Amino acid sequence: MPDDRHHHSEPEPAPDWLLRLDGIHLARNGRHILDHIHLSVAPREIVTLIGPNGAGKTMLVRIALGLVQPDSGRVQRRAGLTVGYMPQHFHVEETLPLTARRFLQLAKGAGEAELRMAAAEVGIGHLLNQPLQGLSGGELQRTLLARAILRRPQLLVLDEPVRGVDMTGQMELYDLIAQLRRRLGCGVLMVSHDLHIVMAATDRVICLNHHICCHGQPDTVSAHPEYLALFGPLSKERLAVYQHHHDHRHDLHGEVVAGNGRHAHGEPPHAP
Repeated sequence: MPDDRHHHSEPEPAPDWLLRLDGIHLARNGRHILDHIHLSVAPREIVTLIGPNGAGKTMLVRIALGLVQPDSGRVQRRAGLTVGYMPQHFHVEETLPLTARRFLQLAKGAGEAELRMAAAEVGIGHLLNQPLQGLSGGELQRTLLARAILRRPQLLVLDEPVRGVDMTGQMELYDLIAQLRRRLGCGVLMVSHDLHIVMAATDRVICLNHHICCHGQPDTVSAHPEYLALFGPLSKERLAVYQHHHDHRHDLHGEVVAGNGRHAHGEPPHAP
């Protein structure tokens, strides 16, 4: 049975929730995996689960998806809820002849129009005929994200969506997730190791280490003693990645594009 060792204040459920978990407890071999967990996600809200390796984050996601039954507690999903899921681990056999297009076509009920729309939304339209094995880490994650949004879900569940992606690619993916939240009007439940990376891309944070250590908005959580014990303080250096601005952007093929949309290679800077 759950114990009372870590019963801090519980997150208030969202008034208009898509997903709600109440009092979730799970044990394996006499060890608490999840202890008295409360969590909810509302439409258009990004909720991020953070915590160290082995904290129970992925297991909590599996319970939320109905893939694992808790020992006690209740899981509620809005009636008719559609969910898009992006797993933490995805492996493709080197000998399997599978293009990005064919991978997306494997999703139930995915037509060509929906496929092209999802690919365009995540920036992989030009990669549809490429084998999955030839994609970079960021391209593969975008392909998995495209598959998750094919059904226009009301709730996106993303388990370590930037896994295997470099820092620049991580920031671009988090920006993309925020854009998809606005465009689709969906809620997002996201798993991450590190609040330092998701600080700019989440509405509410739940810090998990088998129990809920702390919860709230990112700036509140980052100052909480239990968060500091797990991750240390947020320094200016660690936040610097969020504070720079580009004077240009890249198209889907990596070419530099000026602010007016024209390719900027070899062009002089615009006059002020």
